[in-house]
Amino acid sequence: MLLPFRSFAHKSSSAGVLLLLCAVVAIFLANSQWASLYHKFWHLPLSIGIGDFSLSYSLHHWINDGLMALFFFVVGLEIKREVLAGELKSIRQSLLPIVAAFGGMVVPAAFYLFLNFGEQGSAGWGIPMATDIAFTLGVLTLIGSRVPISLKVFLTALAIVDDIGAVLVIALFYTSDIAVVEILIAFCFLAALFTANLLGVRSTLVYAILGIGGLWLAFLLSGIHPSIAGVLAAFTIPARKKIAIEQFCSKTGPLISRLSKQPTLQSEVDNLQEGEFLDAERLTSLLKLRQACEEATAPAQRLEKVLHPWVVFGIMPLFALANAGVTIEGEIISVLLHPVALGIIFGLFLGKQVGIFTFSYLTVKLGFAELPRGVTFRHIYGASSLAGIGFTMSLFIAGLAFPTSPQLLMVAKVGIMGASILSGIVGYVILRYFTDPVTNSNSELGVRPVYQEALS
Repeated sequence: MLLPFRSFAHKSSSAGVLLLLCAVVAIFLANSQWASLYHKFWHLPLSIGIGDFSLSYSLHHWINDGLMALFFFVVGLEIKREVLAGELKSIRQSLLPIVAAFGGMVVPAAFYLFLNFGEQGSAGWGIPMATDIAFTLGVLTLIGSRVPISLKVFLTALAIVDDIGAVLVIALFYTSDIAVVEILIAFCFLAALFTANLLGVRSTLVYAILGIGGLWLAFLLSGIHPSIAGVLAAFTIPARKKIAIEQFCSKTGPLISRLSKQPTLQSEVDNLQEGEFLDAERLTSLLKLRQACEEATAPAQRLEKVLHPWVVFGIMPLFALANAGVTIEGEIISVLLHPVALGIIFGLFLGKQVGIFTFSYLTVKLGFAELPRGVTFRHIYGASSLAGIGFTMSLFIAGLAFPTSPQLLMVAKVGIMGASILSGIVGYVILRYFTDPVTNSNSELGVRPVYQEALS
């Protein structure tokens, strides 16, 4: 019975499909006879406390400021991995996606401000800067053989840089009044997290207590959005292995030999055949084997691997259900013609194409970088269009930009939906019908095995 669900979870496009399904359900509910019930549900109060201390927020607030902090924590782990061992490790390797991402942030923001400068909606300039990597890679997967693996790697690196930019924008421009005492407390916990890293602490429980009970809570009470706490906490997680793979093999060889050794006593034979308790020697060997596995992997990599499915199949769909449900007031045409909606549509759809493609083209033609192997400028242009799928991060920033204006938030959400759909369709058409099928193998494209496994 579980096989279809397991198969769905292992497909690269599944996260995007689930996210799209949740967005459609949210929009339907928000514009149906159950609209009032839908909105009331997300504003139900939820209190968590110990003794006299308690935090009381709406369910919507807990998702956006609580669960999304975990989303940003995983984003931070991905950023750290890319900087230390991925596509952002060297300047030569990372220059093209960095420059492309910069163009994909600056130009959309300029498009938006051109239409809204000095107006009530000018605060939303950060909305069209974002790219939703789950949707984008989902569309790339649906295209199939016409997309080289190296284009997926390029777009992933671009989205990581885009996430860095979005985090900085949130921290610098979408922060309310700051409580100095809470900020000082937050930085004390941040220092404690870094100290734990330097001392070689590898227990995830220690980082969870300091990160959630200290850093996240202090940021929540300080006025700075807690999503920043998630990213900062990720940077403190150790990225070093305790033992090398060679040491792991020499250490686990004798343990595996003990496990495979045939039992001698009749009671041990009966236990092994019945699948009951292991004898003391086998149990000790298994526990030591598990410890060796943990020592041979970095805590940051383990956490990213464990949390990623929970984020893409749990938190992000829940965020879409809570935030994508916009009740459209008035005629849809008049909403789409609002300066805020037009700014977002022009920013995400045209701004991303102009920014990413132009900056990439100039960087390559001026000799500062090279196109990834197997990738043409047509691929880059198609990817530039797909990068206009802002969705998750755009919705998140929209909520920060218009916290006290439901009308502008509604208009912004409609603009995000329209621009994301348009960008996805145009990007799909370009890459599906205007590029040649890929004939090179993954190894010929120079893609490392980790990306073959993660992106194939």
